[in-house]
Amino acid sequence: MAQETEPAAEPIEPEVPEHRFGRPGPPLDKRNPFMMGLLGGFGVLLAWAIFLGIRNAASILVLIFIALFLAIGLNPAVTRLRKWGLPRGLAVTVVALAVVGLIAGGIIALIPPLVSQTTQLADNLPDYIQQLQRNETVNELVQRYDIVHRVSTALDTGTVTNALGGVVGAGRMIAGTLFNVLTVLVLTIYFMASFDRMRETAYSLVPASRRVRVRLLTDEILTKVGAYMVGAISIAVLAGASSWLLAVILGLGYPFALAVVVAVCDLIPQIGATLGAIVVSLVGFASSLTAGIVCIVFFIVYQQVENYVIYPNVMRRSVKVSDVAAVVAALLGVALFGVMGALVAIPMVAGVQLIVREVVQPGQEAR
Repeated sequence: MAQETEPAAEPIEPEVPEHRFGRPGPPLDKRNPFMMGLLGGFGVLLAWAIFLGIRNAASILVLIFIALFLAIGLNPAVTRLRKWGLPRGLAVTVVALAVVGLIAGGIIALIPPLVSQTTQLADNLPDYIQQLQRNETVNELVQRYDIVHRVSTALDTGTVTNALGGVVGAGRMIAGTLFNVLTVLVLTIYFMASFDRMRETAYSLVPASRRVRVRLLTDEILTKVGAYMVGAISIAVLAGASSWLLAVILGLGYPFALAVVVAVCDLIPQIGATLGAIVVSLVGFASSLTAGIVCIVFFIVYQQVENYVIYPNVMRRSVKVSDVAAVVAALLGVALFGVMGALVAIPMVAGVQLIVREVVQPGQEAR
């Protein structure tokens, strides 16, 4: 009987430990006082580092925010040009050139009257002083408070040095302003060119189950921002037309140029209307003392009417925001966040009203 052959034994591999570098120990106890303090310290340091980063980059972040806001406001114009058959790149170019032309037109309109009328103001200054000297009340105030001695004492070497330092500081401020304007302009063009891609990327981060509703609500808010820009431009045009009429009635030089300056300045939140009023008033004083006083009174009255009558009504029609909400939002925006707050106050209120009406109230009714 043939002997059965046993199968060849398989080679025995060396036993490999389950954990190559040793068995891990028990997990760290996060409730341990040392670990709690360590993690808490790291959290505080991280929060402080984020705060420092935001604080140091605050000026740049403000410029980015303003450029993004302007891009959102100008996007309806780009969309309209695209509906007329223009490609997006060409539509963005046309809108950007229009904005640059508006800024350049305001600067060009400002320089000639500013130079000539400032010269006339300097020439008329002795006559103004003589008129004041003939006034008995003014002479009595000068003698009572020793104004001549106070002025001569103030005009010493230190004052002159501080004035020169102020001139240097003013030069730096002008250079910084130009840099900020160019930065915002370039960023706005980039944001307009890639607006659709940025919006779709933002929508892709929203869960698919809520993406359609978020898209509809966000598009409506973006439309209100565009309507706000149209309303702001309308108010600026009205301010320019009123200034032109005032300049014509008073017989001031360069009435159209002054109107352009006021309209462009009125687009600047918080301080724009005041800047335009100062320019026109200086031209008025260069013409005559009476004309200068009339300009000051006119702009004081007009700004009150614009702030509390024209502005709320235009925003109510364009952005669908009530008069009270428009005034309160503008005041709070300026008080809390300055120029940036004034820029976004009305569209933010419109967006909040839309979210409350379409999201909060239906949720409360469903409970």
